[in-house]
Order: sequence, then structure tokens, then C-alpha cells
Amino acid sequence: MHVHGYLWAGDKTTFDKESNRRPPPSSAPTSTSPAEVTERYREAVAEWNTAGVPPIETAYWLQKPARFIRDTWDEPEKAADWIRRQLAAYAPRFASGYDRDASRMAALATSAAERLALGGDVSLGFYLGRPLFLSLALVTCSPNRTVPEQPCPMPGDGDQ
Repeated sequence: MHVHGYLWAGDKTTFDKESNRRPPPSSAPTSTSPAEVTERYREAVAEWNTAGVPPIETAYWLQKPARFIRDTWDEPEKAADWIRRQLAAYAPRFASGYDRDASRMAALATSAAERLALGGDVSLGFYLGRPLFLSLALVTCSPNRTVPEQPCPMPGDGDQ
């Protein structure tokens, strides 16, 4: 198992647009499909592989192109250290004083390491002041507990 790190910062209205955050359906609409179904399919196909907007489910990051991976680690503690560094870097921009609290950020990083060690994923989100939003994710791979059949977008050093 290894862990991929993902980071996205952008307009909260983009994050809130659910069609950007869902993978394309497995089958294309038919000629008798409602117009909104056809339009949703077109949007999903056009945007899924090009937009770095976080997917609606954390494990869906593994379906996106490898270019969205910020880093990869073979040890949960190293991935949690990345989260710790990202939190420290963005903390001055957090909209909430609660989110800027150093002990809270340390607890989030510790919790991330524990969750990853158990094979889980980590997803964190923070308002950076209107209208910006920060999303951080750590996704286990090879296999992922949520989607074990999903191939890895970029195998780690210890994987076959």
C-alpha cells in the first residue's frame, strides 16, 4: 500500500458544482435520454479528466489522471507530515480562528496518520476567506478499501 496526496484551492462555487465532482456515468445516454442527462454526461466527460476539483468521494481521486497527484508516500507518517506542512502553510489564510489553532492542526495530522495506517483515506476542507476553499486529501492505493478494484493512477515504489 502507498498513499497519494492531493491539494486543490479554488472558488467555493466551483467546488459546490456537483457535476464537476462526479465521474462520467459508465454508459452514454441514448437518443431517448432526457436533455439534462445528456448534458450531465457531456459535462462529466469534458471536465472529469481536466479539472482538478476534488471528487465527491475521496477514493474517486484514483480515477483521475496522475497529474493531479501532489506526492506519493509508502509510509502513513510521511503522508501525515505533508498534511501537517500544508496546514501550516495555509493556516494564515484560514477564515476561521478555530482552524488556525496549532493544537487542532496537530491533532488533524495525527488523526490522518492513524487513519492511513488502518487503510483509510483522509479528506479535509477549509474556507480561506470568501470565496476560496482549500481541499486536502490523502488516498490509499493498491488497494483502496473503498474501491479495491480501482487500479492505481501511479504505482508507488513498493508496488508491482
